[in-house]
Amino acid sequence: MSNHAEKSDMRLHLKIWRQLDADSPGKFVSYEKENVSPDMSFLEMLDELNERMIKAGDDPVAFDSDCREGICGMCGLVINGQAHGPRRATTTCQLHMREFKDGDTITIEPWRAKAFPVIKDLVVDRSAFDRIIQAGGYISVNTGNAQDANAIPIPKRNADEAMDAAACIGCGACVAACPNASATLFTSAKISQFALLPQGQVERKERAIQMVGQMDLEGFGDCSNYGECEAACPKEISISHIARMKWEYAKAALTTA
Repeated sequence: MSNHAEKSDMRLHLKIWRQLDADSPGKFVSYEKENVSPDMSFLEMLDELNERMIKAGDDPVAFDSDCREGICGMCGLVINGQAHGPRRATTTCQLHMREFKDGDTITIEPWRAKAFPVIKDLVVDRSAFDRIIQAGGYISVNTGNAQDANAIPIPKRNADEAMDAAACIGCGACVAACPNASATLFTSAKISQFALLPQGQVERKERAIQMVGQMDLEGFGDCSNYGECEAACPKEISISHIARMKWEYAKAALTTA
């Protein structure tokens, strides 16, 4: 017999941001949600709320999701003022209702950034990230059979840091958490993952110049070293990549001028 008492279902007060589109004013709307199991994921709780609303003939809450396994980066919500919610290194879809208590009021908002305009309710347009990737987040390779991995010696430290940077899922939590709405952590991770590997050397200089330039064009704010981005990142991407990006950019600017 288990020594741990089972946590009973909860009743929650939800304050959810509702907004028709980017040009319309938005507001918080309150909802009561009963019979919330602590074993539910946060998105499952919203699914149940939407099912109830649809049956009542109301417009359901729009929110993004896809894999629901913490991989795709779609499920971006600000929960009680924290990107992805209160649990560190966890995406919204992997957040469970056991993190909350019976009777809690939960405030749910979209990412707040000029470069992430609201599409509807909790859904924002994150295509600015796609354009940053298109500006330089690629490598030139010869077509044909893949080269044997052992034929390209890479120091373990470089390989580990590149893999850590490549773990970025592009969710945008770094932007949502930053007081300046900066995309520097995202951009630096994408630059780092190639700058550290031999395959990324062909476009190394152009990549830094073009991706940073595109980031600025999208209207993201500047980095002020608050560190909120690292704290909010569900994959715990290190802000050390920002230092590497600045070095890559400065070096490229000096040698291509």
